[in-house]
Amino acid sequence: MALQTQMLYLYPQQNSKLHKTDLYDIVNDDVPTPVLRRGQKFTVAVRFARTFDRNQDVVRIIFNYGPNPHPIKGTSGVVHVDPARRHAIDDKQSLWFGNVLDSRGDSLTLEIFAPVNIPVGLWAVQVETSLTNSRSDISLFNYDGDLYFVCNPWNCHDMVYMPQTRLLDEYVLNETGKIWVGPMGTTKGREWIFGQFDTCVLPAIQLMLDNSGLSHASRGDPIKLTRMISKMVNSNDDDGILVGRWDGQYEDGTAPAAWTGSVPILQDFLDTQNPVSYGQCWVFSGVVTTICRALGIPSRVVSNLVSAHDANSTLTVDKYFDENNEEMPFDPNNLEGEDSVWNYHVWNDVYMARPDLPPGYGGWQAIDATPQETSHGFFQCGPASVEAIKKGQVGFNYDVGFMVASVNADLMRWKEDKSNVLGYQRIYCNKYHIGRMILTKQPFMYDYNGDKDRQDITHEYKSKEGSRAERLSLWNAVRGTEAAKRFFDMGDDTANDVEFDLQELDQIKIGESFSVVVKMTNNSDKTHRIKCQLSAATVYYNGVKAHVVSRDDGEFELKPKKTEELKLAVAASDYLDKLVEYSNMKIFAIATVADTKQTWVAEDDFQVIKPSIDIKVPRNIVAKKPVAIGLRFVNPLKTTLTNCKFHVSGAALLRNQIIAHPNVKPGAVVSVETKVVPKYVGELKLVATFHSKELMDISGTAKVEAFADEE
Repeated sequence: MALQTQMLYLYPQQNSKLHKTDLYDIVNDDVPTPVLRRGQKFTVAVRFARTFDRNQDVVRIIFNYGPNPHPIKGTSGVVHVDPARRHAIDDKQSLWFGNVLDSRGDSLTLEIFAPVNIPVGLWAVQVETSLTNSRSDISLFNYDGDLYFVCNPWNCHDMVYMPQTRLLDEYVLNETGKIWVGPMGTTKGREWIFGQFDTCVLPAIQLMLDNSGLSHASRGDPIKLTRMISKMVNSNDDDGILVGRWDGQYEDGTAPAAWTGSVPILQDFLDTQNPVSYGQCWVFSGVVTTICRALGIPSRVVSNLVSAHDANSTLTVDKYFDENNEEMPFDPNNLEGEDSVWNYHVWNDVYMARPDLPPGYGGWQAIDATPQETSHGFFQCGPASVEAIKKGQVGFNYDVGFMVASVNADLMRWKEDKSNVLGYQRIYCNKYHIGRMILTKQPFMYDYNGDKDRQDITHEYKSKEGSRAERLSLWNAVRGTEAAKRFFDMGDDTANDVEFDLQELDQIKIGESFSVVVKMTNNSDKTHRIKCQLSAATVYYNGVKAHVVSRDDGEFELKPKKTEELKLAVAASDYLDKLVEYSNMKIFAIATVADTKQTWVAEDDFQVIKPSIDIKVPRNIVAKKPVAIGLRFVNPLKTTLTNCKFHVSGAALLRNQIIAHPNVKPGAVVSVETKVVPKYVGELKLVATFHSKELMDISGTAKVEAFADEE
C-alpha cells in the first residue's frame, strides 16, 4: 500500500530569514504563511503514517500554479524524492530539484530549489506517493495552507536582480517613503506608508492578478508583470484597484489627499473586490510601489515637475489662441483630446533586465499607472527603458515616445492666422519648460522636517537642458514619430522687437496678497503699441482651470529702448473662496505688438502654502505598549471647516485610523489625540493627514523611537 502522508511542513519562519521575507506579517501570524523567493533553496519536512522505504516508496512533491498547471508552461514543478541521489543545486537552474537532508523513520527533511523564472503569487503544494512497481496505487496529500513565491532581486539570474544589492534595503524592503508633489517652486516630499509587508497586501495582489487577464505562464516575466500592474492599479478598463478623479468631488469616497498610504486602499480592494475611490497620480504611484516591492521588484517613486501630457504624439504641448488673444477651448488638430501641462506628474521606475532590447537598455524602467492615454487599447504605460527615454529611442517597447514627451516636449503656442496654410501661426516655442526637475527619494535618508532626502535624477532621463545632446535625443525621437515631424518642420519664430518677462512668484502663504508682473523692454528704435492681458486663476494640479480669480486687459505705447512693468494686484479675498484641492494657482500673460504682430505668451504655476500637522510624540516610548500622541494645527481660513477627518497610520505602529473632528471655526486650533503601539524596538514613522470640505491636503510626519522594556 502506498505511503499515506500525514503532514507537510514548510518551515515558514526559518526559511523567511534566509529568503529576506521575514518582514511579511503573514509569515509571523499565529498560523504562518510561507513567503519564498524564487531562485533559492528552502527546507521542507514530510511525515508519513509509516516508515519510508527507499526501495519501494515513490515520493514526489508537486508545486502547482493556477487552474491548469503544466511543467512546459512553467506553472507546475515536480520534485522527485530520491535519498540515493543528490543534485548540485545552483541558483540559475530552470528546473525544480530537491535533495534529502535527513531520513528518519516516518519523516523526511528536504531542501528544494524553485527555478528563478517561475510565476509569482499563490502556489499550491501536493505530496504524491506510490509504490515502485505499481502506479495504480497513488495517494495524494494536499497542503491546506497558502504558499507565495515572489521575485528574488538578490539572485543575479533573476531578471529583477539589482547589482548594488545594498540599495534593495531601500527599493524592496523600505516600508515608508516620500512622494514629491506640488509645483516647481513649492514642491515637497509627501510622506507615504507603502506597507508592502502588511497582511492584506499579497492577497490583494493575488486578486489583482486573477482579475488582470495576464496568463499564468506570463506572471514570472517582470516585463509583462509590471506592464500589467500599470494597467490594473487604475480601474479605467478593468476591475482595477483605484478610481481616478481630479475634480474635487469626492463625497462618495475618500479624497486622494486624505490617504496616508497604500494599505487601507489594498484592504478595501480586497474586502469589496471592487475598485476603491479615489486616486490621483501620486496615489497610483504609491500603490504601485507597494505592489512591486511586495513582489520583490525593486521600485522607486518618480516625480516630474512640469510634466507634459502629449495627447496626439507630436512631442509638443500645443495651445491655440484666436485673433483676439483668447485661448481656444479645444485643439483644432486633435478634436478627440487635448495636450496639457501638469504642475507635476508621478510615476514609477522598476528595475530589471531587458532581454527584448539591445544591450545597455536594462536597469530602471518607467511604468505609469495613471490613466492618461491608451497603449495597445488599454490604459497602461511602460515599462519604458529610462536609457531609451534619454536617447529618444521611440521605436523600443513600451511607450518610450509618450515618456519622452512627458519629460522633454517642446511647449508651443499657436495663434489664428488666416493667411497661413495651416490657419495658425506659431507664436511661441519654449524648449526648456517641460521636465524642469525629476525627483525621487534619496536611499537611506528620511528628512522629517524638510526635503534634504530628495534626489534629483533629471540627468537619468535627459541630458542637460539646452545642450546639444538633449536636442539630438529629442530630434532622434522626432525622426521616429510621423506626427512630430510635421510640427517641428514649421520653422522658427519671427524676429522679436520687444522682450517680455513674466516674473515668477516666490512662496505665497495662504491669506497673503500677490501681484502678477510682466516686465517689457523695447529693443527697437521705434514706438510700439502693445495689447496685453494678465490673469490669475486657480487650477487643479493636472492643469485644468478651476476659477478665474482676476484679469485685466489693456493697450499702451512702449517708447524706444524703454523698459516698463505691468502689474495685476490680487488680494487674498479674491482667491480664498476659489481655491481647489492643493491650492494651486496659475498666472498667465499674453501680449501682441500691433504693428509687427509679434505675440508672446507665458505662464507660471505656484502653490499657496498651507500649514502642516504638528505631531507631538513622547520621548520615552516602550515597544509593544500603547502610547498617546497628539496632532494639531491652526485653521488658516476665514471660514468654518466642516466634515473634518484625520487619517493616521504608520508601519508597525497602527493601521490606518480615521478620527472625526467637530467643525472648526476660523483661526481656531484643530487638535486630536490617539494611541499607537510600536510592534518592535527601533525608529518608526508616523504619517497623518487632515481633510475637510473647505480645506484639504494638510499633512505631517513624526519619528517614533521605541525602546525595549527594561522590566
